[in-house]
Amino acid sequence: MALSAEQIGSLTALVGAPYARTQAELASLDPGVDPHNFGADLQLRPASTAEVSAILAYCNSQRIGVVPQGGRTGLSGGAASHAGEIAISLERLNRIECFDPVSRTLVAGAGVTLAAVAELAATHRLSPGIDFGARDSATVGGMVSTNAGGIAAFRHGTVRERVLGLEAVLADGAVLSELGQVRKRNEGLAVERLFIGAEGTLGIITRVALALVAEDGPVATALVAVPGMDGAVKLCDALQSAVAFTANAIELMSQSHAAATCRLLGLNEFASLIDSPYLVLIEASAATSQVAEAGLVAALEIAIERGTVSDAIVAQSEAQRRAMWRVRDDWAVYKDRPGGLWYDVSVPVSALPKYLEDFSARFAAHGAGLRVTVIGHLADGNLHLTVDAPAPIPERYEEVAVLITAGLAGAGGSYSAEHGIGLEKKATLARLCSPVKLELMRRVKASLDPHGIMNPGKVIPD
Repeated sequence: MALSAEQIGSLTALVGAPYARTQAELASLDPGVDPHNFGADLQLRPASTAEVSAILAYCNSQRIGVVPQGGRTGLSGGAASHAGEIAISLERLNRIECFDPVSRTLVAGAGVTLAAVAELAATHRLSPGIDFGARDSATVGGMVSTNAGGIAAFRHGTVRERVLGLEAVLADGAVLSELGQVRKRNEGLAVERLFIGAEGTLGIITRVALALVAEDGPVATALVAVPGMDGAVKLCDALQSAVAFTANAIELMSQSHAAATCRLLGLNEFASLIDSPYLVLIEASAATSQVAEAGLVAALEIAIERGTVSDAIVAQSEAQRRAMWRVRDDWAVYKDRPGGLWYDVSVPVSALPKYLEDFSARFAAHGAGLRVTVIGHLADGNLHLTVDAPAPIPERYEEVAVLITAGLAGAGGSYSAEHGIGLEKKATLARLCSPVKLELMRRVKASLDPHGIMNPGKVIPD
């Protein structure tokens, strides 16, 4: 049911007319990754925790669904909104309130982008310890709500490991403020951590205290061809064991991804590599770029001698380094075959060869006409699998999900690695989650949000 004029007026008054957008106004704006993000009747842009609290208190009393939104870069439908709901954008909570380079901590509003955190931290040779392609638009609140991962998770953990404390507004407008800035806090149940990865289903995160890490040194970058997953895993282990440099990124790509991307982007300089079954993008750091490059070249020479690497190109300029990252980051396969299916799994690194071998066999037996492309964060076993066909196949998501998720639990893996459940993976969670965990999730939801207004229909199966 659509919001009434009275409800829209009351909600608009809480933030001021310039910071409220009706459905007609939203229709002319970019909704972000998911076209359903702007389906709500109204979007509000509060400027403070107090305004968020007032909005939620009103919505709770009126039983109005509330969808929190950050940079709208999520890939699981967690920010999708519908008629009869409101969307709350945290974009105006965009101040970094405290930066302590000695303690290596920072307190930021939920609307601060990852790029802004990284830029400020870099002034003291520090880093948030998190990085991914959407850094310019992804926000702190969204990252914490989805427990984002990214390129450096194998070194510094996911966002959950970077959070020291947070402030969140509950469904009834109550404010939980646990913004401690120390790494050791044992003060009873850590209830604030329930909001990490909850995707806005329990409340709205408004401020976050983050732990920072030392900034990486100058880098050397290489794009490497490997003959198979066994070789990729051995290379990954060798790179992390190296003493001459620190491995900052070890990113995996299948031949299907690399070939399509290089062709569509015109990156002919890597033509000698793209016939290999897999490519690995490596970035290493050391005291100087020369030391990093020398160490990386030596490691690759050994890998070539051992047969784990068949060929390699080491970037000789910043332009070439950026081109290598474009091969990894630009998902040109979507331009080639739009309407494909996207999955996000993680597998223990040692189990990756068998998982991919078994999946490929299941996939080949299932039917022809489908293409699989793989990219991923090799060092933590996180794979992003895209399955597409010459025409869009949205109706086949669950059919393919069964093939993708088979064997994951037995290997110690996960069917949802770093992009959350949202709407897209709810059926998979209902199918594979233990009954005890499902019941606990429902109890927590009912306790904190008894009227079910927070991000309704997301994450927790009905």
